[in-house]
Amino acid sequence: MVSLENVTVSFGGTDLFRDVQLMVNQQDRIGLVGRNGAGKSTLFHVIAGDMAPSEGRVNRPHGLRIGFLAQHIARRDDRSVMGETLEAFEELNTIERELARINALLASAEGSSPQDHDRLAMRLADLTDHYHLMGGGREEALAERTLLGLGFEREQFDQPTIQLSGGWRMRIELAKILLRAPDLLLLDEPTNHLDIESIQWLEDYLKGYAGALMLVSHDRRFLDTVTTRTVELSLGKARSFNVPYTQYMALRKELHAQQEAAYRNQQREIEKTEDFINRFRYKPAKSNQVQSRIRMLEKMELVEVEKTDNSKLSIRFPPAPRAGDTVLRVEDVAMGFGSKTVFTDARFSVERGEKVAFVGRNGEGKTTMARVILGELQPTKGTVKIGHNVEIGYFAQDQESVLDPNLTVFETVDRVAVGSIRTKIRDLLGAFLFRGEDVDKPVRVLSGGERNRLAMVKLMLHPYNLLILDEPTNHLDIQAKDILKQALQRYDGTLILVSHDRDFLTGLVGKVYEFGHGRVREHLGGIEDFLNTRKLADLEQLNAKDVADVATDSTKPKSATREEWKQRKQRDNEIQRHRRTIAQLERDIANGEAKQKEMEAQLANPGNMENIEALLQEYNGLKAQVARLMKQWEEQSYELEVLERDV
Repeated sequence: MVSLENVTVSFGGTDLFRDVQLMVNQQDRIGLVGRNGAGKSTLFHVIAGDMAPSEGRVNRPHGLRIGFLAQHIARRDDRSVMGETLEAFEELNTIERELARINALLASAEGSSPQDHDRLAMRLADLTDHYHLMGGGREEALAERTLLGLGFEREQFDQPTIQLSGGWRMRIELAKILLRAPDLLLLDEPTNHLDIESIQWLEDYLKGYAGALMLVSHDRRFLDTVTTRTVELSLGKARSFNVPYTQYMALRKELHAQQEAAYRNQQREIEKTEDFINRFRYKPAKSNQVQSRIRMLEKMELVEVEKTDNSKLSIRFPPAPRAGDTVLRVEDVAMGFGSKTVFTDARFSVERGEKVAFVGRNGEGKTTMARVILGELQPTKGTVKIGHNVEIGYFAQDQESVLDPNLTVFETVDRVAVGSIRTKIRDLLGAFLFRGEDVDKPVRVLSGGERNRLAMVKLMLHPYNLLILDEPTNHLDIQAKDILKQALQRYDGTLILVSHDRDFLTGLVGKVYEFGHGRVREHLGGIEDFLNTRKLADLEQLNAKDVADVATDSTKPKSATREEWKQRKQRDNEIQRHRRTIAQLERDIANGEAKQKEMEAQLANPGNMENIEALLQEYNGLKAQVARLMKQWEEQSYELEVLERDV
């Protein structure tokens, strides 16, 4: 189907990978794995034809259709959710025009030869079959079902895409690729931005997919469920294993041990040979033997061993200070922004030592509840009571405020590490993908994902007794996730996890709180128990949605339509009000920062020393004012994001 022959990709004279040989067959289910930076995404671009290899050939059959979900997509802001999704059926429009043309020719074929008539009739039959195979006549129903499976609500179908976050736009792009039903799917981290229900739906879809599939994912469960073959990029080479991910890891462990043994044997042989050369280099009687051994060393192909993956690294959180029996109690809590209600009447308590998960679709209030517990947001109703002697450690996706930009990665961790862990700082950082020279980088030059990983390492070294972790596995590879999970399993404090990573949650939490439809529901048992219960409910819900596919808006009661219109109008007004407020705040912040720079210049001027106290007082007041404006901007932006997710 697709074959790579001796494919090499180099950047700046350095090989990313070399002489890759790979065959992708029809109906293959391949997981592409390897360290971050090994070249997985680059290999996808080469297969898709977006990038030419530095050397080698990529063979694709004529007419092969490839669907490629990359990590970065082009933005389109001029359509609705449904309108953009229906762009997947562009080819059907072309076929419809061709069918109309052939029908017109057949209708006016007086005097044409029987051979021409038969040729047109066969062409018409083939095109008609292809048209129906691709979903012709069912475009909107197929698009609706796919969007619902990926987590959209029907109310979102008419929403302009310009109002969507990057994660929701990625879902639309994934929907379009699936609806095109290409011969080969290339999916780069498809479960990023998906919730648990959407991941399950995608798994079921891909298991029944008729074409071939290659995917990159850090979700072990997803890889094991969907793939049957694993291709590893390591040390610039590609190796194929005809097993899914977990079985591949067992095989890889054996191969790594063999690799290390071969490396040690070769090093001993090299040492003996070099010792012989050094001892007899200047003895004429041995010159031929010396030269022979020198040539042997020059021609020797060195055995390479991949650096340890730190999977055996054992990290423990510091012992948690003892807290009261009830760590927190949520009593009749409601939360909303403007006319948008996120959840109401939430009641639950978390006891000392419990590990619980917050799950549910995006936008249902999981992060909002975490921020209410922290005291960052005030509920519109009800109370949250924090227990005696509770110290909370919080991890979210924006961690810049907890890191000093002037410190290096190593210094950031070294300043908080105590005890025996100080001897393992480099190993710990390596496990979280800071390797080699990365540990000496200043924090200010790190990407957002790198800062989040560093903040997680820092959090692991502080003695908190309640941890609230919001999507902690984003930006982590499988080995780093394993290390974090093992540390959390041994953690003797209380844990609240906001996560869609089923494999990470399995065996880690003993209770699940489901956020959805304005409610918070408690499910006793782990994530597997919850998913088994929900799967039955999901099947019933999907069956109901299939029946609803044939319904039209004209069947809805007019009073309900008017009520929906009023609610939508209220939300639109709230959104516009927030946007105006944010725009004004941004202007005020810009003016304040400009004034700050002017005053900094005045303070640096030696001629203003007589008025220095008055200038300092005014400067500090202005600085505090800008900080207050920034806080208001953050709150308004967060509220706007919540409102827009539910439009």
